[in-house]
Amino acid sequence: MQRLIGTILFAASLAATPMTSSIGLAQTAPTEATPAPQQSPSGAHGGAVPAPSAAAPGAPAPIGQIAPAVPAPTALPATIPAPTPNPIPTPVTAQATLPHDLSPWGMFMAADIVVKAVMLGLAFASLVTWTIWLAKVLELAAAKTRAQRAVRRLEEAASLDEAAQAITGRTGRARGTVAELVGATQSERERSGDLGEDGIKERAAIALSRIEARAGRSMARGTGLLATIGSTAPFVGLFGTVWGIMNSFIGISQSKTTNLAVVAPGIAEALLATAIGLVAAIPAVIIYNVFARAIAGYRATLSDASGEVLRHLSRDLERARRQAAQQVRANLHAVPQPAAMPRVPAE
Repeated sequence: MQRLIGTILFAASLAATPMTSSIGLAQTAPTEATPAPQQSPSGAHGGAVPAPSAAAPGAPAPIGQIAPAVPAPTALPATIPAPTPNPIPTPVTAQATLPHDLSPWGMFMAADIVVKAVMLGLAFASLVTWTIWLAKVLELAAAKTRAQRAVRRLEEAASLDEAAQAITGRTGRARGTVAELVGATQSERERSGDLGEDGIKERAAIALSRIEARAGRSMARGTGLLATIGSTAPFVGLFGTVWGIMNSFIGISQSKTTNLAVVAPGIAEALLATAIGLVAAIPAVIIYNVFARAIAGYRATLSDASGEVLRHLSRDLERARRQAAQQVRANLHAVPQPAAMPRVPAE
């Protein structure tokens, strides 16, 4: 009996050996893939439920049946991540880059040929304005100082000849418009010595007025160009502005985008042309107004000089007339009286 029982147990063990090996492989595979989390002593803080242990090796499975492999349950994560939304596709636009050099010189070099021509013309006009200012300041200051000094000498002189000598000075050469006024008056007096005083004064006044007008025109030469620059430079700059903005809109239509970087360089160049136009126009207008007032003051000084010259001429003519009358009177007194005829007694 004991041998029979031992034989049965030995046969059962031989039959159960392949099933235990398959069950062991089924249990070790998921355990290696995901290790079972450790359970906290208290079982709290979200600890995962431990996987059920495999069947005891001492409990054999029924003969002829294969026990199904039970996979170990995986541990649930403590927090479930939120689902990520699908990103919204952004439209692809043409990236236009601004020029690196946004200085005035850089914008000038990047400008269109028409805008460059406008800027060069306005810069040349500004150069002409300041050149006229420098030349006219020196010329007007010298002429006005010379005229005022000559007027003072005319007022101090007693006659026209003395005034002419005072104006010429040590050099012996008459310089300036006032000296020309005195010389023209002396010439008219000498040429009209045998004519009446009223005619001499009238002709001298005409000559002096012509000299004054010629001196005023000579001093005002170049100021008309200042007026032209001051009135037209803003419109020339505006033309450059319109041309630059037009090129900017053409660039927008060609690039088929409304990005500001496409239109910004053209607008900057256009505004630079406008700025140069204002820089050329504003000083021109101011300098023209200053010169207009200064030339008016210079002509007033020449008018004072003409008045002094005519006064000297009038006094000289009156002195000459008085001297001529005194000479005639003296000659009359110097003529010997004829001897008296003897009276014949009447018969």
